[in-house]
Amino acid sequence: MPIPSPAALPIRRLTFRDLAACADLSEDRGWPREEHKWGLLLTAGKGYGIDDPDGGLVAACVVTEYGPWERTELAAIGMVLVAERHARQGVGRRLMRHVVSAMDTTPLTLHATPFGRPLYEELGFKVTGHAEMLRGHFLSGGETPQVATRAATAEDLPSILRLDEEVFGVDRTALITRLPAFADQLHVAEEDGRIIGYAAAWPNMDTHVVGPLIARDTETAKALVTSLAEHTDRPLRTDIDVRHEELVSWAKTRGLTSVTLNAVMTVGVADLPGDWTRRFAPLTVAAG
Repeated sequence: MPIPSPAALPIRRLTFRDLAACADLSEDRGWPREEHKWGLLLTAGKGYGIDDPDGGLVAACVVTEYGPWERTELAAIGMVLVAERHARQGVGRRLMRHVVSAMDTTPLTLHATPFGRPLYEELGFKVTGHAEMLRGHFLSGGETPQVATRAATAEDLPSILRLDEEVFGVDRTALITRLPAFADQLHVAEEDGRIIGYAAAWPNMDTHVVGPLIARDTETAKALVTSLAEHTDRPLRTDIDVRHEELVSWAKTRGLTSVTLNAVMTVGVADLPGDWTRRFAPLTVAAG
């Protein structure tokens, strides 16, 4: 029996049992395995993949849905990967078309590399912004931001969820409630007993990724990053909305250097909801 073309193989839902295969796919394309992140995305979101008859996955991606339990108001597409041996055969295009069709009229967003952007534009996505990935060992010293920060407690979670929905623009309860177990650190910024920002640092290979980073203003964002950096010896990595020019410049003076610039793209909505002035960095670009 002839082996079907990769572009004709069935697309199925992925589960947590596919974590190793997803990590293998990342490694195949020269990405880090990122098993910790894959684990979060496969449990908090919906994975889609194509099985390779010879073993492993031909392709995979993850969709993270936001909004009330009964209605998705926004979804983020991430981790779109096609195995090297099946690249340039239309597999990625077919998988993306399937996902966009499955989401029907739900507004979608994603972070696109320069390599992936032409495909997404073909599918109707438009650039609405950019995020700069920064990485490096945080250098202490200099002026200390005068904003009070501390480690979050279980009692802070309702306030964090309220602030997050206000700033992000849609309910992310299913994702944010996983932060205490997923992240190594979860800190809040306070003023007069009120939480005005929060940030997490979660392990990804040899780095700590700073995200989400939600803050009242740039000084609050600086204070949260500084407090997280004080409790790790790993390099930091984060993806800052380039409109926050002051925070990007400050991070670079503190030892972080630019890695890449990704386009933030949407379809079905002209721009992302919420208040971008307080949304400094995502939990991960894969989840919007």
